[in-house]
Amino acid sequence: MAEDSDAADGVTESEPDYRFTLANERTYLAWIRTALALIAGGVALKAVSGAFPAHWLATGVGVAATALGGALPIIAWRHWRSVQVAMRRGEPLPVQRAAIVLTTGIVLLAAALALAVLL
Repeated sequence: MAEDSDAADGVTESEPDYRFTLANERTYLAWIRTALALIAGGVALKAVSGAFPAHWLATGVGVAATALGGALPIIAWRHWRSVQVAMRRGEPLPVQRAAIVLTTGIVLLAAALALAVLL
């Protein structure tokens, strides 16, 4: 493993085991697939929102799903990058916040969509 010393902050970095780097990349790509699914679901929901009694609410859920799908790659990329830096520096891995954002968002979207179906 090659070691580099960053003269600016005196931090020594080394190349992590490639398996950890690839695992981090696979996790990032899984978040990207989830974001694409949210965007596709939001667009589809908007397309069929007229079939719901509360079409305005179904449209809102579709827009919110699309917005969540648009925000998720930014959160995922920031986490991917912070994990890469932590691995290179031999530091503890950062806390995963994307899962909290995604879980909360999907629960709220599901509740709103259930309300749109029931109204």
